[in-house]
Amino acid sequence: MSAGSAVSAAPESARRAIPTSLEAPTGFVRRYIFSTDHKVVGLQYFFLSLTAVLIGVVLSLLMRFHLVWPTAHLPFVRGGIMTPEQYLALVTLHGTIMVFFVLTTAPQNGFGNYFLPLQIGAPEMAFPRLNSISFWLTFAAFLCLLATCIVPGGGPISGWTAYPPLSGLGEVTGPGEGIGQTVWIVSILIFCAGSLLSSVNFIATIIDLRAPGMTLGRMPLTVWAWFVTAISILLAFGVLLAGGVLLLLDRSAGTNFFLPAGLVVSGQVQAHAGGSPLLWQHLFWFFGHPEVYIAILPGMGVVSQVLATFSRKPVFGYRAMAGSLCAIGLLGFVVWGHHMFVSGMSPYSGLTFSLLTMSIGVPSAIKTFNWLGTLWGGRIRFRSPMLFAMGFVSFFVTGGLSGIFLGQPALDSTLHATYYVVAHFHIVMGVAAIFGIFAATHYWFPKMFGRVMDETLAKLHFWLTFAGAYCIFMPLHFVGIAGGVRRYADFTGVDYLTALLPLHRFVTFAAFATGAAQIIFLYNFFHSLRSGAQAPMNPWDATTLEWTTSSPPPIDNFGGKLPRVYRGPYEYSVPGATVDFLPQNLAIEESRDVQ
Repeated sequence: MSAGSAVSAAPESARRAIPTSLEAPTGFVRRYIFSTDHKVVGLQYFFLSLTAVLIGVVLSLLMRFHLVWPTAHLPFVRGGIMTPEQYLALVTLHGTIMVFFVLTTAPQNGFGNYFLPLQIGAPEMAFPRLNSISFWLTFAAFLCLLATCIVPGGGPISGWTAYPPLSGLGEVTGPGEGIGQTVWIVSILIFCAGSLLSSVNFIATIIDLRAPGMTLGRMPLTVWAWFVTAISILLAFGVLLAGGVLLLLDRSAGTNFFLPAGLVVSGQVQAHAGGSPLLWQHLFWFFGHPEVYIAILPGMGVVSQVLATFSRKPVFGYRAMAGSLCAIGLLGFVVWGHHMFVSGMSPYSGLTFSLLTMSIGVPSAIKTFNWLGTLWGGRIRFRSPMLFAMGFVSFFVTGGLSGIFLGQPALDSTLHATYYVVAHFHIVMGVAAIFGIFAATHYWFPKMFGRVMDETLAKLHFWLTFAGAYCIFMPLHFVGIAGGVRRYADFTGVDYLTALLPLHRFVTFAAFATGAAQIIFLYNFFHSLRSGAQAPMNPWDATTLEWTTSSPPPIDNFGGKLPRVYRGPYEYSVPGATVDFLPQNLAIEESRDVQ
């Protein structure tokens, strides 16, 4: 009996309501711009994220350049020399773009929209029009965020966390804290609205539109990851949306949710009373720590899929892997306080949050050991998706180990304001998630575009990026241990920080080299998109349903006939079979013919 045969599939009444054929819209605008086809919407999210990540990388390189050469004349900077306020505006814009419009958008809304219906055997998402609206809200939020660069006063300087009172008082607190900060908040509110609509769509699709035989226990781990992530988005972004509205009211309507009495700015007493800046921190980090897993969980699903495919083995401990995804999603909502150890919280609260933080390492360790178990004894094919998946595991483990120290209140009090934190969250949340995106791109490129990417260029890109990422972020751990303070625009005025400049210089050179390596990926991607070799329907000999239809898939995914699922998602190297993989839609009678 299959591992998931005891779990019910989608309700029969819901399956009967699914249309079995759809007509492709005519006209460029209807087909590619305002499309309700989940595949087109997924590609829209993907290319939006690709644009966002290129902007984010350029901003990070400008920041690294300024840290090493703070007095350099830059012709595109107002005044020629970057000011501390301009540097902080770059920090804010870079962080916001990468967290919201890359790490949240690409893995969940990009690949999730495209492949979720395909992997569960559905012809569409549950609410196609809502899907399109979600994208256009996200696009509008992105335009609002970019507009902060051109409004009077410039972009906000409060960072992507937007702590009040700096973010709540208005332009009296500095350049960029006027219109720029207000537009930033509006951007986040619009993004939250789009994400909430999208999460409802994901949850409804998974619950109601699974193909006959697609029980919960037969769902690919990618689908489990998108499911848990959608639930996390629904719970977390609602809190951020409420907090953002309150912050906007503090700025524009005279309320005092986050602004306390007695604030003095530039010698002037501010007319506020009764608010609490710590209330914002609680609301923000109740969103902020689940956001870490919103960014990383889809990558975990992709990595599980890729490791099984290229090891030619079933995923080791499927049920434990699905359960650990759920446990990580749950525990992510009870550890937000470890971001606030230095806020003056009670030592007993600090101890509680520290213990809860350590507990989330248990399901994370289960996933890591099960990935290693999947690799052990497999007939590994070192193709580019496999390399990026293994790179994901490496960075996830490295970032997790460095996070153990930040989970201890005594150590965090010393390291909190340093580059150690920058290095930790960039490795575990940024680089690991990006490697998951690269793995998904190389794995599903043949299905999305009907062509294959060049393997030699892909492997060259992997090794340069893998080495470059470690050269960037490992030294920053040591900078943090030595007391290097984050968000400083210029280290030359402090003797002990000046001594750390050689390390910063090395990191900057590594950052520029790694950034240049991404040109290889861009060339490979767009050249293959135009002139790559034609891809077969199932180039990886994979088992899940998306590989049973044409590349790219037709408008209704499966040519008007919904598939029926007979087995689990990772039946590789089945004893007695003449081939080393059995697709999910292969009937029991047909499977006997290949044994």
